[in-house]
Amino acid sequence: MIEGIVTVLKPPAMSSSDVVVDVRKIYGTKRVGHLGTLDPEAAGVLPVCVGRAVRLFDYLVDKQKTYLAEIVFGTATDTQDAQGTVTETSGETVTEEMLDAILPRFSGTIVQRPPMYSALKFNGKKLYDLALSGAEIPDKSREVTIYSLKRTETLGPNRFLLEVCCSRGTYIRTLASDIGTALSVPAHMAFLLRTASGAFTLDDAFTIAELQQRKEEGRLSETLMSCEKASAFLPRLDLRSDRRRPTVNGLSTRTNAADGTYRIYCGDFLGIGVVNNGDAVLRVHLYSEDV
Repeated sequence: MIEGIVTVLKPPAMSSSDVVVDVRKIYGTKRVGHLGTLDPEAAGVLPVCVGRAVRLFDYLVDKQKTYLAEIVFGTATDTQDAQGTVTETSGETVTEEMLDAILPRFSGTIVQRPPMYSALKFNGKKLYDLALSGAEIPDKSREVTIYSLKRTETLGPNRFLLEVCCSRGTYIRTLASDIGTALSVPAHMAFLLRTASGAFTLDDAFTIAELQQRKEEGRLSETLMSCEKASAFLPRLDLRSDRRRPTVNGLSTRTNAADGTYRIYCGDFLGIGVVNNGDAVLRVHLYSEDV
């Protein structure tokens, strides 16, 4: 059985759904799902669950993301990125000092209104499709968290590289546009690279071509992070070995552990479980042998 999480290096102009289709073909299984959409024109880390690892989706998808984004001042677009139609221009110049002074306003918990050209849905329809049809777009403002935000490089006049560490659901192109609004200068995001998604980073990422090559070499299993390692951020809870069969059969075990979510072990790794009022129950079965 082949299972685990592969970190795909998604190129620009490829959708997250296209990545899933390719991974299904390469690994020979339909049980595949990505951990958070990356815009088609963006590049970088796209973790993809293979096999039973898809059961970990709810535990892995909310992890913080890190991006490198190029922000350009002087031009705004209807999509807030370089692929949109220009809606406003300005000859104003933004200096490093001006940008550095405004960035702290966008740290912590902030309210974002996602772009109308996005995959978010309203009444079952994507905002993108509603925008194209000319329909009235509902206000989908929501809170997101910016853990860190800094300018890392000046690329040229009115062009800067920002590093953003943020919560799930943050739109970096909206952040770029809002920074421009705060400076009274139109702005858009010219390029986006996701460098990390939770524990998955560029250092461990593979292109689709590299995955295909590993398959041809018979080394495809080397590309996958195990379910056990991917859930290592959770505390470990060891149960008595005689509780293995009852545990995998859905029965609870009395423990002294505090309430919460754990990696459950009965000698070896069984999966993810919860403790409630001292009773431990396995919720996500990931054990690799019969009992």
